[in-house]
Amino acid sequence: MDCVFFRRSSGYLVVRDAHNSSNVYWSEIQSETIDEYQCARDTLEGQGFSLKAVVIDGRPGVRKLFADLPVQMCHFHQKAIITRYLTRRPKLEAGKELREIVHVLCNTNERTFADAIDKWHEKWNEFLKERTVDSVTSRWHYTHKRLRSAYHSLRSNLPYLFTYQKYPKLNIPNTTNSLDGSFAHLKGLIQIHRGLKIDLKRKLVLSILQNKKKKK
Repeated sequence: MDCVFFRRSSGYLVVRDAHNSSNVYWSEIQSETIDEYQCARDTLEGQGFSLKAVVIDGRPGVRKLFADLPVQMCHFHQKAIITRYLTRRPKLEAGKELREIVHVLCNTNERTFADAIDKWHEKWNEFLKERTVDSVTSRWHYTHKRLRSAYHSLRSNLPYLFTYQKYPKLNIPNTTNSLDGSFAHLKGLIQIHRGLKIDLKRKLVLSILQNKKKKK
């Protein structure tokens, strides 16, 4: 499950069966909310679909919505989160080391990855606690806030990063790449036809999503 936006308040929530690359649900949305995901689940189950597992971008509220299912956090999205906090070329040595740990995310297991994070945190713990005091207000903040946020993201998402290894019979993908690829294709077409009116663009998107619909 994932969302794609073409403008700030114009997008789609799409659910895809990754095993046959077919879209089984899509809905036009203005924002990515828990209610939209709930609607998707209710609709699919109402149509007779049986959800075995879900791969998502890591939104905490969505994880709770599927607490009764194996939930896999997309590795691509996790790496993107770390890049957003650390950039592609971190200047701090601690940032460089953490980024190296994340670099092998797709080629490791939970125990090895967790050990690497723990060792990193033990090494840089005091560094992460450094504070900067405002000379005017005397208020303080953590000096390395973005580095701390990157670490906490990995720590909070860790229980969902290796779900695909715990349920081998389900053949759960470790990314939403099947959807992301189709989203890139959609955006490319919209860019090519950027002169179309909004209604025609909507019809173009829907026709592509429908062509990817699973045939019953």
